[in-house]
Amino acid sequence: MQRAGRRRAGRGWSAVKRPAQVLLLVLSGLGLLHASLFSDLCLRYVKEGVRPLLIASGALLLVLGLAAAAFDGRRADGRHARDQAHEGLEREHEGHGHEYGGHGHDHSAAPRIAWLLFLPALSLLFFAPPALGAYTASRAGDQSAVVQEQKRFDPLPATSPLPMTLTDFTARVRQDRERSIKGRDVRMTGFVTPGRQGGGWYLTRIIFTCCAADSQSVKVRMYGTAALPANTWVSVTGTWHPRGALGTRSAEAALDVRRTTRISPPVNAYTDDLPLTPS
Repeated sequence: MQRAGRRRAGRGWSAVKRPAQVLLLVLSGLGLLHASLFSDLCLRYVKEGVRPLLIASGALLLVLGLAAAAFDGRRADGRHARDQAHEGLEREHEGHGHEYGGHGHDHSAAPRIAWLLFLPALSLLFFAPPALGAYTASRAGDQSAVVQEQKRFDPLPATSPLPMTLTDFTARVRQDRERSIKGRDVRMTGFVTPGRQGGGWYLTRIIFTCCAADSQSVKVRMYGTAALPANTWVSVTGTWHPRGALGTRSAEAALDVRRTTRISPPVNAYTDDLPLTPS
């Protein structure tokens, strides 16, 4: 009887583990769909082009979880009947003084640490990690790391103020031998990153190549206005701050700010897009 009891306990652990596996599949699928299909949360962590893959993965996990739950439900009645018949045979053999079954040890229970797998799935549903921002940018390396070398620049349009990306502004300040940016009013958008050691602030963009793991930042130093709180999204208008030789590496990517306007964060914040909000 003791052996039979241990075997029933083993089957009980298996019965607990299997629903947990199914629930993890369903929660993971719902979490991915919530982040990529029913909201824009995924754009905090990956580029827009990866979203279809996340949607497909979430749908697949959800379908697998629901299919496993349905299959387990159909098997439950048959398994219960077999267990009852098996226990009847055990009692019959024990009544005749015979040992029946194995050694009675169970190895089916999952380690307790496996329950931590539920945390990422639940976080996508109820507490998504925050987007990258000023904290990440302030610890980044060279602010021109994402600015590629250019040998030729197209003429700038006559629009004033001129909408520019932070990347294009930095490239023209440091590489354009024609110095076409000199004296031009430009408008750029980004979020506020306080300078280190209490010195000024930067207009910043964080750019994804694929996902948050390979993010890089581009920053332009702001002069002439007090810093707003970190991570505040703003549109700024001004002219190049004359420091260093324009068109060379000695030139600072910096702006003398004439106007600062708070704006709403863009949906897809991890690209260096042209500003769309009127100055």
